[in-house]
Amino acid sequence: MTTMTPNALCFGDEFPAAGAPCLVHFEAQGLTITFESDTADSQPESVPFSNLTVSAGGLDHDQLVVKWAGQKEERTLYLKNPDVIRAFRQAAPDHVSHSFAQAAEQVRQVRHRRRLVWSLVAGAILATVLGLWFQSDLLVEIAVSRIPVEWEQKLGESTYRDFLSHQEVMKEGPAVAALGEMTHRMTAQIPDNPYKFEVTVVKSDVVNAFALPGGYVVVFTGLMKKAESGEEVAGVLSHELNHVLQRHGLERIVKSLGIMTVAAIVFGNQQGLVGMMKQLGVELFTLKFGREQETEADLTGLLLLQRAKIDPSGMITFFERLSEKDEGRMEWLSTHPMSAARADRLKAELAALPKKSPEPFTFNWKQVQAGL
Repeated sequence: MTTMTPNALCFGDEFPAAGAPCLVHFEAQGLTITFESDTADSQPESVPFSNLTVSAGGLDHDQLVVKWAGQKEERTLYLKNPDVIRAFRQAAPDHVSHSFAQAAEQVRQVRHRRRLVWSLVAGAILATVLGLWFQSDLLVEIAVSRIPVEWEQKLGESTYRDFLSHQEVMKEGPAVAALGEMTHRMTAQIPDNPYKFEVTVVKSDVVNAFALPGGYVVVFTGLMKKAESGEEVAGVLSHELNHVLQRHGLERIVKSLGIMTVAAIVFGNQQGLVGMMKQLGVELFTLKFGREQETEADLTGLLLLQRAKIDPSGMITFFERLSEKDEGRMEWLSTHPMSAARADRLKAELAALPKKSPEPFTFNWKQVQAGL
């Protein structure tokens, strides 16, 4: 079997989030793309120059971005090797060469803008550490707002599928049905919800649940065994759903990239983040939410429970009971620190909300636990 040396990356819905390595050749009429055997099962694809659009891109604006409509959906090719770009430019007809010139002008403008940004950032660094921290948080917030939800979903899904492949997943039964009912009642109360939430039950004695960017949530059976009611589990689930809705996971990832990369996303071409998805996916399991993010997920989760007519006190009682088990330091508490002050804040928030009569779930919680 012959091996090939890729010289480009191709993106599309049928490929992994990190892109499919491929080998690009240029001919008189267009380009031919050959994929590695483990990334695509199709024959080499030929694309005429007339079907191509060309622009500059990449996180550092040092890549040529080539797009065309494939057989199934739009595809995007990233070329970074200078020799490959030079060969493309020499083989391309006049109308494509004009696009090259426009891309070059775009690069000059963006780099000029970036030099100005670096000067501003350097000034902020020289000010004070506190000023730098404030500026960083502000840039992270702006950068996250510029990242499309579709990219966030690809990032979360890649990590989610990889995690589940090493776990024992419950695909049916009372526990799965109960989580489905909770999820449906709460997501039905989210206006303009951009996410298709996917909640999975994993068999494990760990008392834990976690959310990934894009709407992917995992609930361990250990948590369901520990809860005394469906309302308690719904409280935890609402907390996790709101980590997704507030894009907390994406914020932690962007912040971990560093202020220079964040500034590049804000002022440059944020498409460069796509190429980093595979590496970033691994980081999702090591990044912890900050105290402000946990508080925001608590309070917005409480409001979501009330809108769904699920008794919000279940969230507080479950958190309180876990926080009392300090001797064993359960894993859930190591990632979701619960203090008496935090519980008191939730109680005060709940007392200030308008009174609503909760509606019980259709399932019997003891039967759900027995099914575990």
